[in-house]
Amino acid sequence: MGLGFGVELDAPADLGHDETRADALVTVRAGSPDRAGPRTPAAEVLIMDRSLSMAGRGKLDEAKRAVCAAVDTLRDGTYLGVVAGHHGAEVVFPPGGGLARVDAAARQAAKAHVAAQIAAGGTAIGQWLACADRMFATVSDPGAVRHAVLYTDGKDEHETPEQLGAVLQACTDRFVCDARGLGEDWNYTELLRITEALHGGAEAVVTISDLTEDFTRLVRQAQRIAVARVYLGLRLNKRFRLDFVRRTRPVEAELTARQHRDGEIHVPLGSWSPGEARQYQVSLRFDPEALTVDENLRAARVTLHAEGPDGTLRPCSETRSMVVRRRASPGFGIPRSPDLTRVENERELGMAMRACADAQQRGDFDRADRELRIAVGLAEELRDIARLRLLRSVATTGGDGLLRVRRDASRGHMQRLGLESTRTAAPPLETVEPQAPPGDGVLPPSCPRCGTTASTGTAKFCEECGHRFGDLPVNDAPLDAS
Repeated sequence: MGLGFGVELDAPADLGHDETRADALVTVRAGSPDRAGPRTPAAEVLIMDRSLSMAGRGKLDEAKRAVCAAVDTLRDGTYLGVVAGHHGAEVVFPPGGGLARVDAAARQAAKAHVAAQIAAGGTAIGQWLACADRMFATVSDPGAVRHAVLYTDGKDEHETPEQLGAVLQACTDRFVCDARGLGEDWNYTELLRITEALHGGAEAVVTISDLTEDFTRLVRQAQRIAVARVYLGLRLNKRFRLDFVRRTRPVEAELTARQHRDGEIHVPLGSWSPGEARQYQVSLRFDPEALTVDENLRAARVTLHAEGPDGTLRPCSETRSMVVRRRASPGFGIPRSPDLTRVENERELGMAMRACADAQQRGDFDRADRELRIAVGLAEELRDIARLRLLRSVATTGGDGLLRVRRDASRGHMQRLGLESTRTAAPPLETVEPQAPPGDGVLPPSCPRCGTTASTGTAKFCEECGHRFGDLPVNDAPLDAS
């Protein structure tokens, strides 16, 4: 089952005389699936933390319930594996290693093995991911969707950051991984590092009993994936060089992995589901003296490439050109792109939120207070309601009338602040009149993530993207909002 893709390019053409950098915003939209084609083969590895810290407060029992619910959610024919993580990694199912095709018997066997797990040992997330990678390698279909989901309730204490980094480098573009921080004692920077490298999403599950619905939602979302790998193809004019590619929406991420094929740079964008929209910032560097003044020059051509069922890459979008023109005058007077300005301000907001969380957790409250006030100001200017609510949830007003971080803010709240710092909002929406309530008399909620209105007023999760209503909003609304 394939997808069509649309590409939109927003690149200010005029460059100041002495400018050395040209930027473009690339918006990618996935279309509807090809219903006539076969369903994309899929493999799922569920990674459960069973370290000793999971023994308390019924955490492991809740986690087992979540993993079993995820197993029940998988459709027949999916390749399945379950990994138990501690200071090493053990294959829970199938017992002989590799992956097993899901059917009724496999579900029962997998759940029985999950139920038998006991808490012991430490935490080495890199080893868990390396184990999942070996399991995925047994799938013979080159174009199969490979998706993993993990939770952890602790820090990655039984391996070095360098060891984790080596595993992430080896696994990049081999599978997608979503990660969850369970409770309060994990480290948000580790989860962001994992999901950035593996094209996944990271969230906090502070209330342990929420994990079952969260895991079920993630597996349902994974089963909607229609294309395992998509690449942003960049063919550059020889006078330009690539500085960076950064995802800016719905979640910020640095995309540093690059592949060169036939003179074209291919940047991995991960897997895609129907209807998804993401935005990327492409930045090019150049020597201004190499550009003729007042001449339109194509700096780059942008084309998407998708991996087919046989593992080969094929163009899947029209080619867009990034055209620039070096002006005779300096940059003064050349209007800035409002969209690029917003992207830069959103990045500043995320940096301030992370700096606030980090300072609070090391006891530097003066720095935390300063960063909080910077972040609140940026969130108000951007009208980023979701991140503003999150910031205000950890804020209070001091005796001097200035905002400051609540001294009793829990670690879980600050960890969530760090995670949510990378979620960016769509530009502010125009006010829309609410729909009439359904028969139950309760107005259906609209999802702050994707804008979808629920079918009933009692819905707990968004049917389209899975966002949990009543929780702090997640800012990844559709890019076509204006």
